[in-house]
Amino acid sequence: MTVSRTIRNQAQTMKGRITEELGRVTRNRRLQRRGRTDRVSGSLKQAVEKAKGAFRRSGSGPR
Repeated sequence: MTVSRTIRNQAQTMKGRITEELGRVTRNRRLQRRGRTDRVSGSLKQAVEKAKGAFRRSGSGPR
């Protein structure tokens, strides 16, 4: 897992949290949905990168 991808994914997650909260405060459902999408997408990308890293380190990937 590269540092730049980790930072990019965490930034997307934080952007999503901020956007979602802004939508909640302004009662704008479109902003809430967009924020939730960004947050979940960033978290999912982080999980995929962690899984890739785990398989690379252990060397027991599919053959």
